[in-house]
Amino acid sequence: MSRRCELTGKGVLVGNRVSHSNTKTKHRFLPNLHRKQFWSADLKKFVALRVTAAAIRTIDKLGLDNYARRVGVKLK
Repeated sequence: MSRRCELTGKGVLVGNRVSHSNTKTKHRFLPNLHRKQFWSADLKKFVALRVTAAAIRTIDKLGLDNYARRVGVKLK
């Protein structure tokens, strides 16, 4: 299972940790993913998605069906 948001497509980013002595070491920045069930009014059922915390906040504001249409994702 990949570390990618099913709605926004946000994934892992790579960068450097920089110490006080300016030594650089590779570091992976992981998205804040959560497995959550949302109610879809169009499908009239719960849909389980693995989404970021930012997407959860936006879904709470707009609703799942509106947000999925906005980002161009078809729900099953």
